Amino acid sequence: MAKKKKRYIGKFFYWLRYRIGEYCLRGFVALLPRIPGRVIVRFISLAARLTFLLLWRFRKRMEENLSMAMGKEFHTREGQETIAWKAWRNFAQGVYETTCTLHSSKEGIRSTVAIQGEEHLKRALARKKGVIALSAHLGNFTIIGTRLAAGGYPFSVVVKHPRDQGFARLTDRYRASVGVTTISAKPRREAARQILRALRRNEVVLLIADEFKSGDVEVEFLGRTAPAPRGPATLALRTGAAVIPMFSTRDEKDHLILRIGPEIDLIRTGDLQEDVRANVTLFTRHLEAVVRRYPEQWNWLGFHRNGRRPRSEMGQSKTAGSAGQDPLSF
Repeated sequence: MAKKKKRYIGKFFYWLRYRIGEYCLRGFVALLPRIPGRVIVRFISLAARLTFLLLWRFRKRMEENLSMAMGKEFHTREGQETIAWKAWRNFAQGVYETTCTLHSSKEGIRSTVAIQGEEHLKRALARKKGVIALSAHLGNFTIIGTRLAAGGYPFSVVVKHPRDQGFARLTDRYRASVGVTTISAKPRREAARQILRALRRNEVVLLIADEFKSGDVEVEFLGRTAPAPRGPATLALRTGAAVIPMFSTRDEKDHLILRIGPEIDLIRTGDLQEDVRANVTLFTRHLEAVVRRYPEQWNWLGFHRNGRRPRSEMGQSKTAGSAGQDPLSF
């Protein structure tokens, strides 16, 4: 009886948390055009500072993850705290920027976010097999689809919805209002069908691929080994869709730039299972290289802390290296 009561209480607080989040989001979106920009910027900065101090457990976890992954680059406590703060601020600013696009014209969105490497996307779409955009929780990743949709590119994003359907439907409507189609990651079979349909229509499908929590391919990422899903590699090998890295990062003046890299040359030996494993590792190398290049813009809460340190003779890294590509070539 006590367990049942505890379960009901847990469900209630879960529901309450999402109702608070939903109405706060609705209010913020509705009030944004009525508040002067300078006031909003100051409010976002204050909110980021306040939450960074109050949510100290998350801050501590980010610093610990930084120490494990990039301890040589940021070996002092001050250096780790600085990167953690910049990453936290990046997320808060990204929420504000993404919300602003809901009230912006396509011309305004295009002028706000510059694009580098658009020729790679056009070349891939000319093959008429669709494009898999490979990205991470880095920079303002939520604005990638908005920017491409504003440029006339049909765009879908695969999203892991929360269990709360009301909040999920709200965010789906916001994405749809700026031209982005949402594909729910679950159920997986239906998600695969929708992704395949989008690729057959020669559209761009965004996959955020830096969550190493489950999967049956072991990869090396930031000095740890972790399980990675085989979905992106399997889709690319079976459909012939081009895999293109895309990251919306900030420059030294805090301006957003959507950086589109050249198509990743897939490893193809004729053995599908081995090719999947090799390409999952190859994709991970690209993601890791960008995280190391922009550590202050990545979500350090998602780092796989429980992974073990890789052995130097790890065969997967050698396989990935055979592709001969520089992940930072864009």
